[in-house]
Amino acid sequence: MKKRFETIIEEIYEKDCRYKEDAYIFVMEALAYTQKKYKLAKHVKGEELLQGMRGYLLDKYGPMTMTVLRYWGIKNTEDFGNIVFNLVENQVLSKTEDDNIEEFRNGYDFEEVFDSGYRKQLAKKISRMRSV
Repeated sequence: MKKRFETIIEEIYEKDCRYKEDAYIFVMEALAYTQKKYKLAKHVKGEELLQGMRGYLLDKYGPMTMTVLRYWGIKNTEDFGNIVFNLVENQVLSKTEDDNIEEFRNGYDFEEVFDSGYRKQLAKKISRMRSV
């Protein structure tokens, strides 16, 4: 009988408590979001997943993204890779021979994307709304 997802996450957290359990749930949601957004039926590469995560984080948490990431224990894109590979090791996700943690290193700068980048996007939207 297969273990329930929640049980697997609890077991992962007992061995590796760097990341909150919600971070694992987010990664699974972001995977589904990425597959749907980019019309990827099966395997998603690390770079594709990072791009999907970026969009999903901004859509879901907006200006609170950095706060949420800090709460989860996620400081950079490599942390997402660690979560993904913890899920792979526990047979929640699978990987190909080409998949490795390197795909998640230095994917993008959180501060630039989720803080200053978000404010720039918001300022552009507000400017467009005012000009209408």
